[in-house]
Amino acid sequence: MLPSGLVLGLDSAIARAQSRLLALQAPDGYWVGELESDTTITAEYLLLGHLLDRVNLERERRMVRYLRGRQQADGSFDLFDGGPANLSATIKAYFAMKMAGVPIDDPAMVRAREVILAMGGPTRANVFTKIQLALFGEYDWNGVPTMPAEIMLIPRPFFLFNIFEISYWSRTVLVPLLVIMDRKPVKWLPADKSLDELWPVPRQHASLRFGRWPEPFSWRGLFWKSFFITVDDGLKIWERFSVRPGRRQGILAAQRFLEERLSVPGGLGGIYPAMANSILAMRLLGYPDDHPLVRGQIKEIEALAVENGDELHYGPCPSPVWDTALAANALVESGLPPDHEALKRAGQFLIDKQIFVPGDWQVKRPHVQPGGWAFQFHNDFYPDLDDTAVVLMALEKIRGLDPDRVRFAKERGLGWFLGMQCEAGGWASFDADNQRMYLNHIPFADHGALLDPPTEDLTGRGLELLGTIGYEADNDVAQRALHFVQRTQRHDGPWFGRWGVNYIYGTWSVLRGLGALGVDPRHEYVQRAVRWLHERQNADGGWGETCESYDNPELAGRGVSTPSQTAWALLGLFAVGATTGRPVERGVAYLLATQQADGLWDDPYWNGTGFPRVFMLKYHYYAKYFPLWALGVYRRTKA
Repeated sequence: MLPSGLVLGLDSAIARAQSRLLALQAPDGYWVGELESDTTITAEYLLLGHLLDRVNLERERRMVRYLRGRQQADGSFDLFDGGPANLSATIKAYFAMKMAGVPIDDPAMVRAREVILAMGGPTRANVFTKIQLALFGEYDWNGVPTMPAEIMLIPRPFFLFNIFEISYWSRTVLVPLLVIMDRKPVKWLPADKSLDELWPVPRQHASLRFGRWPEPFSWRGLFWKSFFITVDDGLKIWERFSVRPGRRQGILAAQRFLEERLSVPGGLGGIYPAMANSILAMRLLGYPDDHPLVRGQIKEIEALAVENGDELHYGPCPSPVWDTALAANALVESGLPPDHEALKRAGQFLIDKQIFVPGDWQVKRPHVQPGGWAFQFHNDFYPDLDDTAVVLMALEKIRGLDPDRVRFAKERGLGWFLGMQCEAGGWASFDADNQRMYLNHIPFADHGALLDPPTEDLTGRGLELLGTIGYEADNDVAQRALHFVQRTQRHDGPWFGRWGVNYIYGTWSVLRGLGALGVDPRHEYVQRAVRWLHERQNADGGWGETCESYDNPELAGRGVSTPSQTAWALLGLFAVGATTGRPVERGVAYLLATQQADGLWDDPYWNGTGFPRVFMLKYHYYAKYFPLWALGVYRRTKA
């Protein structure tokens, strides 16, 4: 039992957090918080306006104001608050501000330029930055990896590469790029907008060769990287001089792919880069700007705008299904009656968002019926396993909905989820068995996230779903997943977090799964994870982890405390019976002490992951429902 004073404080904290979270619910039943990314999407959007001749000077002024506010003291731009200088982000921000009319002798431009030159200039930037520059004639298309349109015609499964052996996000970005890279369009800039000043040496003397050294280094990686660079050299010669009988068919296949996926709401893949590329590709294919397929993508991109006073920036996509399912779980777990009107509205919204049409995932799983959920309001071709799991868990807990609709939604959703289990035993995000890891060494994949392999955090969520709906640990599906998480556990106890920062997120996800499934917490591998969490607790009682742990594993579980990461650690501990002791008491005290006057919490640092190391995210609602969830579970364990 808790002391009476702590009971009152805990009850008050939970009640205030519930009340404020309920007030944030939209009339249609959903919650959606801002999904913030770094400055690159805003810079790219500004540049896209010039490519499309859709320049809005007032919007540009507000975007420049936002970019100025995000510039670091040394002149650089980073990928997350407090992160190191990032060359590609700095080049894009500099280019965008210059296109918006900021003079090159402006102090912000001077400082950014010094950083760019010190870091090696455009040749050291990533592939997508080079493509962005090439579109304006500021980088030679020969310095961009060759991806011929004939890629669309490569059959599976007996070839090294085809578009269904890469992740959904890579596929939706790449297919329109195939059209763009085939035509190699250039919107030539006036001399005063050129970026000559960013080249450490005159650009005609700069080497555009791709580096052959893999990161991290391995002999296998060196082999594949060298192999694919040699292939790229050959393709460049073939592309320039050879007769290409499949070129037209490849372009037509890309066009069909785009037409089919642009005809549904939500934008291509539901993500900004794919939508922006699709607009350029469709224009090159002859579609006018007022064509519904083009106009629809422009409308979806405009919906990503976020206004903050006199500033304007753009996000990657909305997250209503994810936020709604997690908020609903948090409210139920914190004691809100499961038939509360707000929960019923949330449940109805989620049921209405279930997807019953086939998507790209069916190439690998042709006999599995559709039934998953996507992350966004609309993304029918690309439901994901993570959203599907948390939605199904929410529907398992909410009461007062139409029982027939709930039963049907759960049956179809669970069937789809189980059918997407990978051969390795775990679950991936959008596809099954999408793990030809050697493809991460092609020159186009310098971001290292071309694929969608099964991951520890998704598999933990799968285990939690199985336990929530009543599966036992000895079930074959559960056994395969349990073997996967045991194989992938780090030697000192934690699990990697693919979609959240980082080892704290992965460890929370797996421990929740183990607890829900009833795995004996006395197992050595479980206790190893518990000890790791105890050892990573900060002096203030909270937990935190920097995004830099993706680059430096020694920083796993190290960082300034944040409410959401503290909640993850506590929820992981609670799931395996660690509900007492000094670490738990200090963690709960941290959450109580950091609750704001309005009843909610805010994370000071970034907490989400798009692509480890290269694209980080900040979910603004994570700190609004995860701490509530943790306090609710803690109170229940002490009742």
